[in-house]
Amino acid sequence: MALHLIKLCVGAETPDDLRTWRAARAAAGHPPVVRTRQTPKRAAEILAGGSLYWVFKGVILVRQPVQAIETIGEGAGRRCEIRVGEKMIATVPQPRRAFQGWRYLDQEDVPADLGGAADGEVPAELARRLREIGAW
Repeated sequence: MALHLIKLCVGAETPDDLRTWRAARAAAGHPPVVRTRQTPKRAAEILAGGSLYWVFKGVILVRQPVQAIETIGEGAGRRCEIRVGEKMIATVPQPRRAFQGWRYLDQEDVPADLGGAADGEVPAELARRLREIGAW
């Protein structure tokens, strides 16, 4: 069973903001990499099919499959680079409290993926409001 990561998306208020930023970085020749200070000790479990789940304004909204985890540098300059897939997969909105850095997310705690528009995809803002009032 795969293990996942969860991380707050700082600097982007919506998944579209993150897509726009990623597209600009890709156009400049930068790969889709998330940099953190700590390397996950359970990296092998994450690489066995795990994803990075993004939290926007207290709600998980999208995920990106994790492709590689690498520790760069040594000493004070040491950091971790998590390479994620280009595709952002919308998930059922799931509230999440604020935290620092990243956290592990077990398979049984992950929100389900939202299907395409044909499957009744709901706009993120509407889904968030429905969750707030307990209707979803």
